Amino acid sequence: MDLLSLFKQYIKTENLLSPKDRLLLAVSGGVDSVVLCELCRQAGYHFSIAHCNFQLRAEESNEDEIFVKELAKKYEVAFFIKKFDTQSYADDNKLSIQVAARDLRYSWFEELLEYREVAANAKVPNSPLAGPHGLLLTAHHADDNIETILMNFFKGSGINGLKGIVPKQQHIIRPLLFATKEEVLLFATTNKLKFREDSSNSTDKYTRNYFRNQLIPGLEKVFPQVKDNLINNANRFREINNIYQSAIEQAKQKLLFTHGSEVHIPVLKLIKTSAITTVLYEIIKEYNFTAHQAGEIQKLLYSESGKYVQSATHRILRNRKWLIISRINDVDASQYLIEEGDKIICYAAARLNIGLPGKPVKIERENTIAQLDLRDICFPLLLRKWKKGDYFYPLGFPKKKKLSRFFIDQKMSLTEKENTWVIESNKKIIWIVGKRIDDRYKIKDSTLTSIRIELRPAK
Repeated sequence: MDLLSLFKQYIKTENLLSPKDRLLLAVSGGVDSVVLCELCRQAGYHFSIAHCNFQLRAEESNEDEIFVKELAKKYEVAFFIKKFDTQSYADDNKLSIQVAARDLRYSWFEELLEYREVAANAKVPNSPLAGPHGLLLTAHHADDNIETILMNFFKGSGINGLKGIVPKQQHIIRPLLFATKEEVLLFATTNKLKFREDSSNSTDKYTRNYFRNQLIPGLEKVFPQVKDNLINNANRFREINNIYQSAIEQAKQKLLFTHGSEVHIPVLKLIKTSAITTVLYEIIKEYNFTAHQAGEIQKLLYSESGKYVQSATHRILRNRKWLIISRINDVDASQYLIEEGDKIICYAAARLNIGLPGKPVKIERENTIAQLDLRDICFPLLLRKWKKGDYFYPLGFPKKKKLSRFFIDQKMSLTEKENTWVIESNKKIIWIVGKRIDDRYKIKDSTLTSIRIELRPAK
C-alpha cells in the first residue's frame, strides 16, 4: 500500500480529520512537512501554511522562509510567517534553545488558531482561515516518536512519557506518526518534491540529534529490529497509558474531596491504597510537587498534625486525619478542625494547648489565654485565618464589631493582620487568637464548665 493510502487509512482509524476541516500546517521546509503538504493536497484537504523563522542559522533560516513562501504559492494557500529572536528568549527565560523554540512556535500557532475561530464565527467570506474547526497539523513521524519514547524513558518520565507522541492532542493533529523517515523520503523522491535540508540535524549539539545520530544506530547494531519493536510498543504503551490513567482517575475520585479552594485527602484511606507512591505522585504533580517530594509527603501520613511539605505554589499539610492541599498565600486556605477531646493543635508557627478544667478557679488575664463558657460552644471548632467581613462582640462591649475595625483600633500592622487567626463555633467567632475573646462566651457567675485554650510558640 502506498503512503497516500496509508495516510488516509491512519486518519480514518484514529478519527483525526474530516473532509470539511480547515487545517493549519506547521511547515519548516524540511522533507517531513513538505510531504505532509503534498499528502494533504492529494487527499483533498483545505489548508493554510504557517512557518516559523527562529533566526538561528543566519541566512539559511531566511532561505527556508523564502522556500516555504514559494511552497504556499505552489499550492495556492494562505501563508503565515513569524520571525522570532529565539536566542534572546532562551537567555531571558533560562531555557534551552529547543524548549524556547517549542514555546514560541506553539504560542504563535495558538494565536493563529484563535483567529481561525474568530473568522469562522464571523463567517468572513473567502477568509483563508474560515472553517468549522481550528486544527494544527505537524509532521511528526514514527522515527520522531521512537526518539521521544527513548528520551522520556531515560529522563524517567514514567508510563505517561512512554506513550510517546500521540496522534491527537486537543486541536493538534499528527497524521504522519504511522510512517517511518525512510517511507517519507521515498514518497518525496517518487513525487519529485523539493525540500530544504537543516544543517543542524547533522550535529549532535541537541539531545534529540544525539539519540537520532548516535544512540539509535548503536542500538540497531545489537537489535536490528529495534525501530519496528519500538513503533509497535508505542501503540501498546498508548493503550497501557489509557488503562493507567483510568485507574488513576478512579483512585482520585475515591480520595480527593474539595472544600472551597482546598483539596482534602483522608489519611487512612490513602494508606490503604494500592501502589500508594504512584497514586500519590499522580495527585501531587498537578500542584508542582516533584517525584522526590512524594516520599516526603508519604511521611506526613505517619506524622503529627501541623507538619507540611511545600512546592513553589502549594502546601500539603497534615491536619489530624487529613492531608490538606492548599495554595500558598491563600488567605482562606488553611483550616483546622478542633474536635472535642483534642489537647494540642499545631498550625503555622504556633500551637494551641486545650484543656477542660471544669469551673475555673480564677480568670487569667493574658491575651494568649482564652477561657470560655463551654455551655454555648459546639464542637468541632474551626481554627482559620480571618477574612474580610468577619465580626465579633469584643470582650466588654455589647455591640458587634468588624475585625477590620478592631485591627485599626488595636493599631495592628499589616503583617499582624495577615497572620491573625480566629476560632469559631457554629460559624460564630469565639476568639481572635492571641487578641480578644468574644463577650458572648466569657466566663460568668453561672458558668459550670469552661474550656481553656492557650496560644504557645510551635516547638
